[in-house]
This record gives sequence, C-alpha cells and structure tokens, in this order.
Amino acid sequence: MKYDSNGALLSTSIPGLPEPHRGKVRDIYDLGDSLLFVATDRISAFDCVMPNGIPDKGKVLTSMSLFWFDFLKWMPNHILSSDVKDFPASLQCVAEDLDGRSLIVKKAKTIPLECIVRGYLIGSGWKDYKKSGKVCGIELPPGLQQAQKLPEPLFTPSTKADEGHDENISFARACELVGKEKAQKVANCTLRIYKEAAAHAEKCGIILADTKFEFGELDGEIILIDEVLTPDSSRFWPKEDYHVNCSPPSLDKQFVRDYLESVTWDKTPPAPELPQEIVMKTREKYMNALKALSGRTLA
Repeated sequence: MKYDSNGALLSTSIPGLPEPHRGKVRDIYDLGDSLLFVATDRISAFDCVMPNGIPDKGKVLTSMSLFWFDFLKWMPNHILSSDVKDFPASLQCVAEDLDGRSLIVKKAKTIPLECIVRGYLIGSGWKDYKKSGKVCGIELPPGLQQAQKLPEPLFTPSTKADEGHDENISFARACELVGKEKAQKVANCTLRIYKEAAAHAEKCGIILADTKFEFGELDGEIILIDEVLTPDSSRFWPKEDYHVNCSPPSLDKQFVRDYLESVTWDKTPPAPELPQEIVMKTREKYMNALKALSGRTLA
C-alpha cells in the first residue's frame, strides 16, 4: 500500500492478487465471481489525478455511498459486502487497510454512459448556457442566472472515459450508443434518484445542485453501480450560503477545482501538488457533507 505524508492512501497492492485496474479514485480487483472495489484517497480534477491525496476521502465516499444505496432500496445495486470481516481469507492480510473503504460487488456489464443530472445552472452547464442559451443541446428560457434552479432537472449524459475527458452527448446519441429502451430506463432512474435525494438533502439543509450516476446490467436487470451521491460525484451547497450570480460555497470537490483555477497550471498532467491547507480544508468539507446528509461520522 502506498500512503502520502498525510496518511492518504494513494494506491493499493494486495499480495497474491494481480495488480488492480486503477481508475481515477478506485482500485478494482477481479476476485473471479465478484469484484473488490477499494476507494483510495486519490483526488482528481479536470480529469487529472493530483499527486497527493485527501486523508480518509475514500472512507467518506464508501460510507456515503452505502447510506444512499440503502436509502434508495427500490433501485437494485451491486453491493455484496462492505464488512471486511466477511471478505475472503485472501484479503485478510490487508484488512486494516481495506476497512471502511472497500466493497465486494457483483460483476455487472457497465452501461457506457455517465448519467448526469443537473438541477441548477452551474459549472459547464452555465458556460454552455451563456454561449448558446442551451445546456447540452437542451433549450432553456432566456435570462437565467448563474446557480439558478432550473425549471426541471435535466438529464445530460456523457461518454464514460477512464482516462482523458468525458464528452457531453445528446439523449439521441445516448440512444444510439446503448439502445433507446435502455437509455430511457437509465434516464428515468437518474431523474427519480435525483429528485428523491434532493428532497432528502433539502431536509438536511443541503442543496443537491447536480450529480452523476453509473449503471450496469446483470441478469437482464439494470442496477446502480460505482459510487452514489458523494462529494466526488455531486455538488452540495449549504442552503444558508446559497446565492445566485456566483458559484456558491460547497461541500464537495469544487473547492479543489477553484484552487486549481487560481494557480498557473494548464490542466494537463502532471498536476500540481495540493498545499496542506487545501488538503485539510477539502477533508473537512467531505466530512461535513457525510455528517449533514447521512448523520454518519467516521469511526
């Protein structure tokens, strides 16, 4: 296991197992009839992985995802186990490293779409709207302001890339890629999940501005996979700090993006190391999001 000077887990290696597939955040091991997902403390921004991590970030992502998987009981998902005591004997040698940040999940065929839903006009959607009056090709009323709530949440899919940039696509293109029936099904699930999660978040004093999901197929059924409604995949705004005509203060990865926008970096690898102050403030934001939305803290 590789940790940085702050104790953030940067990468994993498990004796007796082949090296994992390494995504931007997760290390994924093939266990034969299932997969082991390990949420490291790596953090990416602008599709680049930073050289240092955010301590305990992977544990926050795992705990929050488990909360939402349980909250969304109506939607089938890929979870088999999150308790390291129940993991195979071959993993017990690294149980301490895996504890709280790992899941054993079903093997599903990934549907190759990032299923993005936008409830507010922010980020790339705001940039798109300023140029064209549209978001991902969807016409919007004139005169909307930055961070304004949209008349209805928008399903704006993108292609899914492990490396490099995802590409925003139209719903028609999504239908071409995965089939009309499947695209409509994941769009419906995406919008329903968003509306239910946003209603819960509002009760917790949080605005869920946008988020993204991934889905897979298993035995002819569409299931929810990967992470769900975490500070890595979502924009969370404290209601008490919310204003339009700005990018509102957030409890998510936007804080890191804002820092990176303030320094001289062309958004291509290698990414700059994050200062200690940014690392610890980001950790605090992730912890606050976990507590506010789930009531949970890390043990």
